[in-house]
Amino acid sequence: MEKRNTFKGSIGFVLAAAGSAVGLGNIWRFPYLAARDGGGLFIVVYIILALTFGFTLLMTEVAIGRKTRQSPLTAYSALRKKWKWLGVLACIIPMMIFPYYIAIGGWVIKYLVAFITSSPEVAAADGYFGGFITDVTQPLVMMLIFGIAVAIIVYMGVNKGIEASSKIIMPLLILIVIGISIFSLTLSYTDADGTVRTGLQGLKVMFIPNLEGMTVKGFLRVFMDAMGQLFYSLSVAMGIMIAYGSYVPKEANMSKSVNQIEIFDTAIALLAGVMIIPAVFAFMGTEGMSASGPSLMFVTLPKVLAAMGPVGRLVGILFFGMVLFAALTSAISILEAIVASFMDQFKVSRPKAVIIESVIGLVVGAIVCFGYNLLYFEFTLPTGAVAQVLDILDYLSNSILMPIVAISTCILIGWILGPKTVIDEVTRNGEKMNRKGLYIVMVKYLAPVLLTVLFLTALGLF
Repeated sequence: MEKRNTFKGSIGFVLAAAGSAVGLGNIWRFPYLAARDGGGLFIVVYIILALTFGFTLLMTEVAIGRKTRQSPLTAYSALRKKWKWLGVLACIIPMMIFPYYIAIGGWVIKYLVAFITSSPEVAAADGYFGGFITDVTQPLVMMLIFGIAVAIIVYMGVNKGIEASSKIIMPLLILIVIGISIFSLTLSYTDADGTVRTGLQGLKVMFIPNLEGMTVKGFLRVFMDAMGQLFYSLSVAMGIMIAYGSYVPKEANMSKSVNQIEIFDTAIALLAGVMIIPAVFAFMGTEGMSASGPSLMFVTLPKVLAAMGPVGRLVGILFFGMVLFAALTSAISILEAIVASFMDQFKVSRPKAVIIESVIGLVVGAIVCFGYNLLYFEFTLPTGAVAQVLDILDYLSNSILMPIVAISTCILIGWILGPKTVIDEVTRNGEKMNRKGLYIVMVKYLAPVLLTVLFLTALGLF
């Protein structure tokens, strides 16, 4: 069995963890929710939840990882033997997410190549995205390229692979996001009727709270949307932060590192909104902001980029390059959670664990790709949405298993082992734990209740 490595410094851990948190959800879901849910109102609720709810879940998982020096599959049983089942669930989640994440990573590569080799109008054409994902060969090839790149980095290990790549990718990602955000604010577009819309007007849509017609039910929806977005964007309840926490040096200031991860994730989420909302508003008005998920990134945004003229190609290359970086860092963390679990549970080497899970991931990923062509079918989820293979895996992992793992973790730490388990780990070197009282209240009472409501909402029962 390979000796467990540690991150060489706090900055390596922070960048790796922030890279995991900064994924596709920040880029294609946050801007849509911010635009839909009253702009500034959603953002205020999101930030409050990040400082309370998100802080609690993130701190808990990182502390479990560092305390046990174990991966998610074995960490829970190291805390309490009868809770092995929770570790199994926490390992199954990334195994379900990895295949469809690398499939989407392949889509990003396709669009990056399209903007590099041709004009924006090609990728913006009606039916371009549908034609691509319904093709049998192209999505498979792109997924293989992305999946192999992720596997190589994880194969190289904690220091030479994950930490080293994060120190290069994350600064580049941040620079590109800031650059595109500034450019987005300078945009303006004149409709055929002479109406002028600007990026700055779009910024107002994002940040100024819109309380017009807001009801109690409407506010509850905003609250649930913000909590759901935060829950998924922080990479909690999928074993990742436990795995990364197990690589944090014992002498590191964990409380400070978690605070930095919170800041990174929230800042990138906000910048994603600044990057996308002003541009979409300028060229498509409020109607254009109704898209989210793949339709926003692969259908709406290419049309916006095409409307920018010659500069749209360069912006498109930078944008999809940035998205590729974000997808890579997240996919690396997902694979690492699985690989670390295999190494700890089955005492296999890192190379063997990477090869085994990569093969499994690529096989299931191929099924995800075929779900839009050879294996096409329609299945209605409890939410009423019509789903394919990708949507089913996403729903089961994100909406069912992740809340169950998070609720169970709160019960284990809040009521069985006691919050002192985490607090002692955070303050082991004499550091002060910020928001200690808040943490106790959240992990014992508020977080389990909020997560239960989120879970019931996902089941269509609330």
